[in-house]
Amino acid sequence: MKEMEQLSLFGGEENQPLAARLRPDTLEEFAGQTHLLGPGKVLRRLIESDRISSMIFWGPPGVGKTTLARIIANRTRASFIDFSAVTSGIREIRTVMERAEANRRCGEKTILFVDEIHRFNKAQQDAFLPFVEKGSIILIGATTENPSFEINGALLSRCRVFVLRPLSTEELTGLLARALRDRRGFGSQQIRISHDMLESIARFAGGDARTALSTLEMAVLNGDLDREGVLTVRPETLEQCISKKSLLYDKKGEEHYNLISALHKSMRNSDPDAAVYWLARMLEAGEDPLYVARRVIRFASEDVGLADPQALHTAVDAYQACHFLGMPECTVHLTQAVVHMALAPKSNALYIAYEEAKEDAEKQLAEPVPLALRNAPTRLMKELEYGKGYQYAHDTDDKLTDMQCLPDSLAEKRYYRPWGEGKEEQWKKRLEEIREWKRDHSR
Repeated sequence: MKEMEQLSLFGGEENQPLAARLRPDTLEEFAGQTHLLGPGKVLRRLIESDRISSMIFWGPPGVGKTTLARIIANRTRASFIDFSAVTSGIREIRTVMERAEANRRCGEKTILFVDEIHRFNKAQQDAFLPFVEKGSIILIGATTENPSFEINGALLSRCRVFVLRPLSTEELTGLLARALRDRRGFGSQQIRISHDMLESIARFAGGDARTALSTLEMAVLNGDLDREGVLTVRPETLEQCISKKSLLYDKKGEEHYNLISALHKSMRNSDPDAAVYWLARMLEAGEDPLYVARRVIRFASEDVGLADPQALHTAVDAYQACHFLGMPECTVHLTQAVVHMALAPKSNALYIAYEEAKEDAEKQLAEPVPLALRNAPTRLMKELEYGKGYQYAHDTDDKLTDMQCLPDSLAEKRYYRPWGEGKEEQWKKRLEEIREWKRDHSR
């Protein structure tokens, strides 16, 4: 059974893409992840000593999650089952668990590799839990999403999480050079391609080994073959192969929140260059411009506020422009908005004011509205003294009164405390004048 599973897992190599042909079989061939697999590192020790426990490999595409699981399959003394979360459901899970339980009764361990485990719903993930707990299976899950959000807490607590990082340009360049030497790659051919071109492919791949190898293969397949059998990859050919790359982005995944957080914090840190970069990262990856515009509107009051009241107008105008025009025309309007937010003086006084008021409101939900502030449309309400003591500010010369508007228990509270940044200095001065007038005229 194990031999049949291994054959189905590794298959024949004819007509396979370069990335599949060059898939490493040993840790020595594995590229990258030296923080986990370098000499003496924890994951390498676990693999070499065959003491694998349930684990989650978390990392972006093309960093070796599946390959690492296959290397474990080669080294371990256990039955290995390759399982896809995309094509499997509860019934398939139960069938596999029955096989694993039978193996356990025979004294054999079973490693179950689940690719894209984040695609399983809660019920499907729960189906693994009892078998992980009693040791019927050693679960190895691979995911591009943050396990904290996508994996059930009970299951996650029984797995070690290993974070796999994007490969560096140097690591990818070395991998590409090996592909040119290795007979499983292009080692049996004479190929001329400069080191600088290999580095260009590596930079283009952005840490993804699969993309790097696929791009190299495309460039070689479109190279020029001379009479001596030497194939040359020309710069113009390579340029066509790396002219466009789909950006890593999932509008519902962690990267979505990472990028909007980067945009927000760049604007808050008054860095227009970074703000425009993160904006471009989102828009070019397919983000809805109206979503970005809504976040900028929020920023205009949360982080700028009355330090620059025009910021809110700019943000709302940008939203309207995005609504009218859409992509790609609205990119310049959003750029104007985020640059304005980044360069504007900053004040979070409005945000703090509301948060403090909200905290008091939640603690003191039953505080009565002062009688002076209540309307009295009926005779009963008037008899109950609704509206008694109300002072109409427009009837006074200064347009101010000393009427108390907060409940008695909060009468001395101060929620809005302007910092005096930018135009907020005017509002700070005005507020001080109002409070001084009220102190002077208090009864």
